[in-house]
Amino acid sequence: MTARPRPRGFLAARDVTAVEDMDRPDCELERLNRSYARFPIVNAVVSGWRATYGSRIKPLLTTAAPTTVLDIGCGGGDVARSLARRAAADGYRLEVTGIDPDERAFHFANSAPPVEGVSYRKALSSELVSEGRTFDVVISNHVLHHLTAPELDSFLGDSERLCRRLALHNDLKRSRAAYALFWAGSWPLGVGSYIHGDGLTSIRRSYTAMELRAATPPAWTVESNGMWHNLLVYRPGEVPDV
Repeated sequence: MTARPRPRGFLAARDVTAVEDMDRPDCELERLNRSYARFPIVNAVVSGWRATYGSRIKPLLTTAAPTTVLDIGCGGGDVARSLARRAAADGYRLEVTGIDPDERAFHFANSAPPVEGVSYRKALSSELVSEGRTFDVVISNHVLHHLTAPELDSFLGDSERLCRRLALHNDLKRSRAAYALFWAGSWPLGVGSYIHGDGLTSIRRSYTAMELRAATPPAWTVESNGMWHNLLVYRPGEVPDV
């Protein structure tokens, strides 16, 4: 299957006016829940969390005490559950708190079969900052492209206040290749869900590495996370090379 031809200049800039159907308050709940249920497949294939866990999170773990993780904008909660399972298989324990301000996402995540060490809250990151909470590691998956410039500034500021050791924000990297391959390959998962259309919208809204560097403070570094993702990284107390 070949991606449909697009006008010259397509994807040359972020499409910040595009809205994902899942973000609409009146979207179809059954299709939304199917989307959440299929996200583990999408994230396992394209999001790179297995490698990110192995190279960046696992080295921080110890058997002496649980390592705490905050997953901001956790959606259906699959990344939180996957990380906790991986740590347990390696003989470590993660205490993962997934937060999302959307009642629908919270309900889906909280109704999933429980995984030891994983809990969910309907909350914004700013609420946890107000509570004085901190975590060893702060993460997010496919959140950055949803945010306006002021929201991104607040999100990163909250992340800095909430993390003690490391923050990792994983997001899509906009490119024609990513768009074409997702268009061609996501049809099966898109049937009866929002994954196909919203995934394409997400790519249109997402950053290139250069754009993300320009949009974020100097304390954050933009690193490659495979072919299709940027990883925005913050290490408290560390001054990145310029």
